[in-house]
Amino acid sequence: MTAPVVVVGIGADGWASLADRARAAVTDADVLVGSPRQTDLVAGHHDARVLPLPTPLREGLRPLLDGLGDARVVVLASGDPMHHGIGRTLAELLGTDRVDVIGAPSSLSLACARLGWGLEDVDVVSAVGRPLQRLAVVAHPGRRVLVLSRDALTPQAVATLLTEHGLGDSLMWVLSDLGGPAERVVEGVAASWDADPGSPLNIVAVQCLSSYDSLVGLVPGLADELYETDGQLTKQHVRSATLAALRPAPGELLWDIGGGSGSIGIEWLRAHPTCRAVTVEPRPDRVKRIRRNADRLGVPGLQVVEGLAPDALAGLSRPDAVFVGGGLTAPGLVPAVLDALRPGGRLVANTVTLDSEALLFIMFRRYGGSLTRLEVSHADAVGGFTSWSPSRPVTQWSVVRPEELPA
Repeated sequence: MTAPVVVVGIGADGWASLADRARAAVTDADVLVGSPRQTDLVAGHHDARVLPLPTPLREGLRPLLDGLGDARVVVLASGDPMHHGIGRTLAELLGTDRVDVIGAPSSLSLACARLGWGLEDVDVVSAVGRPLQRLAVVAHPGRRVLVLSRDALTPQAVATLLTEHGLGDSLMWVLSDLGGPAERVVEGVAASWDADPGSPLNIVAVQCLSSYDSLVGLVPGLADELYETDGQLTKQHVRSATLAALRPAPGELLWDIGGGSGSIGIEWLRAHPTCRAVTVEPRPDRVKRIRRNADRLGVPGLQVVEGLAPDALAGLSRPDAVFVGGGLTAPGLVPAVLDALRPGGRLVANTVTLDSEALLFIMFRRYGGSLTRLEVSHADAVGGFTSWSPSRPVTQWSVVRPEELPA
């Protein structure tokens, strides 16, 4: 049987803080794999052959390790290998029976220890190989956030993003080289942040503060003014009802057909960090606008496909839910979507035109589900008085795909 790969978490203080079991693994290793910074921390304590981490990492790990045969291999990781670390990657690639993980305190634990924060009360955002814009989803007044930095420039990027989102009053701490002899803590305010970039090995702590009430809440139905739009926008109250019918759940994939301003896909992704969404939009100007909205509202992972449905749906992963907000009358669109949906998946379609409403009625009679009329009115001035100003009514069809579709 192939020898297990031992993953050893190591802190900035290197050999000094390694437990006996971790030291023994490093000392007995035939091959040591890690970044130059990590392997330098244990230099002089082993006779192993030292190899760098492959690039790209995930694609290169399996061939590298398979080529080492029965050699005793130790892979070095920063802190806790199972938190945004290489331990999880190796377990997924090789299986848990081939991976033995010896952890160390994470930078998150060390940062909370320095600041007196409870780790369970902190939101965590990683900027390592991931877009920093995700910070916009969790940065709410009163919340504490830890940002895993990509490099020495991340703190300034965090300060800029917070300020752009009206959180310039937030307090920031940059904790560098935690646990090592060069440990350093710098604090300041986001709007006036001008600290020396310092060490690339840092974590940013944020106490979110704001001088005004945020328009960005947690539930679907964000204020319309938060979106850049040319008028093609599912309005706030209809959007709330639409997301409720779509029922986003962790890990699920949404197809948003006829993206417009991207609001449905964006708020689906904001429901949970593991949600996934693809927006299909034929107009190039709207494609760009959707991407800008997604970045600003903290979900840069929204995939935007430029094209017309149903042709543009070819090759996309099977969805758990589909929203049709435009192009409903395209030939074959509804049958194609229902066929693509997994059994138990949800389809929701909205329209304001009589032509599309007639089609929804046919689909309702054929496939079942529910047909709903959504009407919203807002108070408006009429001379010196106030009266209701109705918006265009929206007809919504919602259906759950059965195991077998009717012929």
